[in-house]
Amino acid sequence: MGKPTGFMEYCREIPADREPLERIKDWNEFHLHMPEENLRTQGARCMDCGIPFCHTGLLISGMASGCPINNLIPEWNDLIYRGHWRQALDRLHRTNNFPEFTGRVCPAPCEGSCTLGINDPPVTIKNIEVSIVERGWQEGWIVPNPPKVRTGKKVAVVGSGPAGLAAAAQLNKAGHNVTVFERADLPGGLLMYGIPNMKLDKREVVLRRIKLLEDEGIIFVCNTAIGGSDYAVEKLRSEFNAVVLATGATLPRDLPIEGRQLQGIHFAMDFLTANTRAVLNKGADFISAKEKDVIIIGGGDTGTDCVGTSLRHGCTSVTQLEIMPRSPEQRAADNPWPEWPKTHKIDYGQEEAAAQFGADPRTYLTTATRFEGDADGNVTAVHTVEVAWGKNDKGQFVPAPVAGTEQVRPAGLVLLAMGFLGPEQQLPDAMGLERDPRSTIKAEYERYTTNIPGVFAAGDCRRGQSLVVWAFNEGRGAARECDRYLMGATELP
Repeated sequence: MGKPTGFMEYCREIPADREPLERIKDWNEFHLHMPEENLRTQGARCMDCGIPFCHTGLLISGMASGCPINNLIPEWNDLIYRGHWRQALDRLHRTNNFPEFTGRVCPAPCEGSCTLGINDPPVTIKNIEVSIVERGWQEGWIVPNPPKVRTGKKVAVVGSGPAGLAAAAQLNKAGHNVTVFERADLPGGLLMYGIPNMKLDKREVVLRRIKLLEDEGIIFVCNTAIGGSDYAVEKLRSEFNAVVLATGATLPRDLPIEGRQLQGIHFAMDFLTANTRAVLNKGADFISAKEKDVIIIGGGDTGTDCVGTSLRHGCTSVTQLEIMPRSPEQRAADNPWPEWPKTHKIDYGQEEAAAQFGADPRTYLTTATRFEGDADGNVTAVHTVEVAWGKNDKGQFVPAPVAGTEQVRPAGLVLLAMGFLGPEQQLPDAMGLERDPRSTIKAEYERYTTNIPGVFAAGDCRRGQSLVVWAFNEGRGAARECDRYLMGATELP
């Protein structure tokens, strides 16, 4: 695919971002777009490899290798190289309901397993993906396409995050009447409130797609929590022929050390959610980092988003504590292609912090030991210690404090970004669903059936905290199995 010799003639190129010191002054998306000529050149680098791993979606060493939704990447790279944008969009939509989301927030495991990446920079897949779909919106090619025939079956989707939206879109295509229940005030779940606006614009991108889904016949019911006083489980089961649970894994991991009760210590997602509400609704309350020393405990995308958000508030300083060691600059010997490359990366938040304060905010191999506060109960400092990883008597790798490395770091705001333990348990308890040892809803992968007939589970509530693209994979799969349950057979992929 692409130009046969393109990978030898052209270098990898990605679009420029807005300058860090400029973009931290607003909440607008920071990625810029590339001209069509440059995009076609990047498509030409796709090398027509004999066995393309970019679209395999395999799990290798517990991580995604290739695209989990099996995007037909070499095919639409070739179409872009040849200038066939409409055909490229059709090919992209065959596997991905929402490429404008993955093209912005997916870490691109496809690029990590690109064959060219064995000895050269990989093909620029993610940027081509988002460029295809945005061209589709601009040209008016993406329009409502409601099903021509309705089956008369009613399906409830609980949760409107990436897994729920993917399930709803596919079930609606199959002709079922789909209602999506969301406990927040706006649909989108993680896409709406878990990812900051500068990475994924809510009005211009998320709500644009939600409006299209509504025009195709999907009903969204917000401010409604299933399993409580808002909407009883019994009512849900009696009014719908099937239910798909896509509630996410929103139970945050806590840090129960001395001083945890002090004011000014918050879970990262509470901080990010309140901020997005304030961006969308001027005057709404939010947790401010303005003129505060901010300590973020935890890494990953959530930690980075806390860094970027704190900078936009006007924090005095920002420090990110990571208990793990710094990743190597190049693949380690035990991390070969086509595994996801566990290499050191500088994300947008760290780039902005370095521009503002002169250094990457991350401190590795460090953990908090206690929080210190003032007489009014407000956090004022975080006590930390460096750690060394080694095996305990059970052969497990665990961190141990390194004597003499204790520090006291000033803090006016502490954000806990240490990941999630699984789904909140109220709804599974109310429905009598079986759980696995991780507290996630028990449902076999590729079948998605729970212990209750007609009730399916998909996304993070089934697999645990994961990528948006895995949520799309599971939402589409759960829709397929739900359709099979309702109709006896299915044509959904």
